[in-house]
Amino acid sequence: MTVVVAYADTPPGHAAVRAAAEVDGPAGETVVLVSAVRGEAPPSTAEAEARWPALAGRVEVEQGDLADPSDRVVQVAQRRDARLVVLGLRARTPVGKLVFGSTAQRILLDATCPVLAVKPEPEPA
Repeated sequence: MTVVVAYADTPPGHAAVRAAAEVDGPAGETVVLVSAVRGEAPPSTAEAEARWPALAGRVEVEQGDLADPSDRVVQVAQRRDARLVVLGLRARTPVGKLVFGSTAQRILLDATCPVLAVKPEPEPA
């Protein structure tokens, strides 16, 4: 089985990778990082394994071939027959959601498998 991570080089994106590494599943389950940001590539497999040692030997990276990040994540999940998509959420104002749309919202609505949405740990005050 496979877990797909909607990756972004942000605190929410990093929280999604950590959550995918910790999710219960078959031993050695593949975790696939897919860019959820237009024009941003996920880290290489070697970089991901160095940054998140829990993923060593079971992380893969897919660039995807679609311009829309939400479509890219959903299609990779479908093609890989993913059992779960993990994505990080960040706070947005109602106006920000209206003006810019929401990749996370589209993934939540369009995914054909369960979606785990996580928030980053709050920074200490």
